[in-house]
Amino acid sequence: MKQTNFFRAMLATMMLTLSATVMAQTDSLEVVYATDSQAQDSVTWSKELDGVEIVHQKRLVKMEVDKMTYKVSEDEDAKSYTVLDMLRKVPMVTVDGQDNISVNGSSSFKVYVDGKPNMMMSSAPSQIFKSMPASAVKSIEVVTNPGAKYDAEGGAGVLNIIMNKEMTGGMGGSSSMNGYNGNIRLSAGNKSYGASAFVSGQQGKLSYSANVTYSHQNPGTTTTMMEREQTGAMASTMTSESSTKPKIPFTMGNLTLGYDIDSVSSIGLTAGITGFSMKNDGHTSTRMGGNMYGGNGFVYDNDLTMKNSRTSFNGSLDYQRFLNRERTSSLTVTYQLTYAPSNNDQNSKFSWGNPSQTSYIDLTDRYSENKERTTDHILQADYTTPLSKVFTLNAGMKLSYRKATSDAKYYLQDVYNEALSSEYDFNNTILAGYSELVSRFGKWGVKAGLRYEQTWQKVEYHLGNGEDFTTQYGNLVPSASVSYNLSPSSNLGLTYNMRISRPGITYLNPYVDRSNPTELSYGNPDLDTEKSHNVGLVFNTFGPKLMVNVNLSHNFTDNAIEQYSFYDNNNLLNSTYANTAKRHQTSLSVFANWMVHKNTRIFLNGGVDYSDLRSKALDMSNNGWHANLMGGVQQTLPWNIKLSGYLITSTKSYSLQGWSSGFNLLTASLSKSFLDDKLTVSVMGLTGLGNGGALNIESHTAGKGFTNHMQVKVPMQSFSISLAYTFGNTKKQFRERQTRVENDYIEQRSQGEVINSVGNVQQ
Repeated sequence: MKQTNFFRAMLATMMLTLSATVMAQTDSLEVVYATDSQAQDSVTWSKELDGVEIVHQKRLVKMEVDKMTYKVSEDEDAKSYTVLDMLRKVPMVTVDGQDNISVNGSSSFKVYVDGKPNMMMSSAPSQIFKSMPASAVKSIEVVTNPGAKYDAEGGAGVLNIIMNKEMTGGMGGSSSMNGYNGNIRLSAGNKSYGASAFVSGQQGKLSYSANVTYSHQNPGTTTTMMEREQTGAMASTMTSESSTKPKIPFTMGNLTLGYDIDSVSSIGLTAGITGFSMKNDGHTSTRMGGNMYGGNGFVYDNDLTMKNSRTSFNGSLDYQRFLNRERTSSLTVTYQLTYAPSNNDQNSKFSWGNPSQTSYIDLTDRYSENKERTTDHILQADYTTPLSKVFTLNAGMKLSYRKATSDAKYYLQDVYNEALSSEYDFNNTILAGYSELVSRFGKWGVKAGLRYEQTWQKVEYHLGNGEDFTTQYGNLVPSASVSYNLSPSSNLGLTYNMRISRPGITYLNPYVDRSNPTELSYGNPDLDTEKSHNVGLVFNTFGPKLMVNVNLSHNFTDNAIEQYSFYDNNNLLNSTYANTAKRHQTSLSVFANWMVHKNTRIFLNGGVDYSDLRSKALDMSNNGWHANLMGGVQQTLPWNIKLSGYLITSTKSYSLQGWSSGFNLLTASLSKSFLDDKLTVSVMGLTGLGNGGALNIESHTAGKGFTNHMQVKVPMQSFSISLAYTFGNTKKQFRERQTRVENDYIEQRSQGEVINSVGNVQQ
């Protein structure tokens, strides 16, 4: 009897071993080791009376002390969602009701694509991400504690978009890996349509990857109602109602080539273009009242046509070489070129019913044409080598040169007005060097580094209200982190870093926007670099069914750049920027992914934060709590139909001069695969809760002598259907070639920018 039980046990063990071996040879199981950064995948074994069943939870999130990676390609929703939709699910990333993106509670972050800067992504991230299908992206990295290897730019850290591509990097690839893979995707809905194609493969030592995407969006009509009250000697009231209806075509294409020179060295080439344009036709009706406008006041109308186009050309060439047999020491040299032109035209035509009152406001028809060009050159070298069994040294240098030009022409009644126009050149040169020491001993991990960046700036005004100036300054940026493995499946980390945010061309440009006859908006060329300090406590745990990340952080800035408004002597509301605020923000974010059953997954991504903002110069202060949550479920139904449903909610948020209300969204999708999973059909829908499916977003601003209340109604009801077809002759995954170039520049963006105020559009 004992022998019978022994042989039964041996047989069961052999079955388990055989099943694991078979699964390990497929794409559904990934073998990892239980280290601080790698023990992420989970496998659940359940023994049944009639056999053995293996349940595998796909790894959606890779948890590290200073970085989180969301594996978009492993999420079923990627077949029907856009990149912006997926960002709502990424830990420590939030997207508000007007599609403004924030990382760890801040809108000051850097955007990378495959580890390299893309000016288009930095200038209009939400507009591009909601035009891109999520199927074009492999993963999204959120680096909340960038070390010395990263640029000091970006107060909240780095958002890195890894495109869905395959590259060599094995150094001496074998022809046995020859093959190709690809997919084609078509989508159409009530607010958008588009198509995308992707192919990657390898032939001997050459690997390649290419993708192209096109989409066209018709978000619908967004309406805005505004009430402004001015107190004091110039007491008055103003109410306006406006509507806009944009149309937005988007195009993106990328090509990547990799070649193994020999067993220890390789070269890589990338080239890409991203472009979109937006035509926005709108109408505004405004009523002015108060003593200065007479007993009945007066009403005027404004027909506004905006045409905006942005393009970004990117190319890079890099060389990588291993310096020892163990391939633990390496040198990478990279050159990158980016060229980004943009055009922005605005045409305003006015009409009114009481011409005798127009002397109070200039209602002359006007037209503006603003052309900007930016060219960026980057040369970078990175070196990595082990110093001992427990210490590794990272060091490198980087030279960046950027030239930005702006030519803004202003016309009154179709007559060029030189006094209101501007033209200037803005040159930035940055030389940086860093050194970083990484150590791991036992359950402890330590990383500490220093980065120094020397900046030279030169501005030349050829026309307009500005003075030429040159300046230079240096920034020494420290960073450190300590991690401890509580167990093979959990870790704890303490991090610190200093970050800077250089004001971009939007914030510095002194050109005065006069498209609204009652308001003026302009930049401030005297802005200084914003410096922020970040301290964080991170806890990660991951098991066969449950993955949890908890991040407690505090950010403080003594010279924060804030947008503020005031009335001038001509009774016009001025909006500009200044290093005028002290900002403290404490945040707690939680991400949880629970595999309740092999067919059921519950998802939660949310957080709460408290902000305190103060400005002695403006004699203002504001503070308050804010919370956001995205919770939902992914369920496999009969016939292998995939269902996803999510509730997205956010509470009131605060700025120095006011607040913005929260919102509630509901989104769901169904998908089904055919032809051995080669063809996938997906249906997706999104709606606001209440208000007929739209979002009603209120904002309130108060300054010296005025209050301003605005209500924006964004149409959100949308549905779409998409078809995705996968083809190829191999399932081998070529190892990615890691290259790293970061950009020293980021342009801070106001949350009130028109480009981000269009409603969320689904593919």
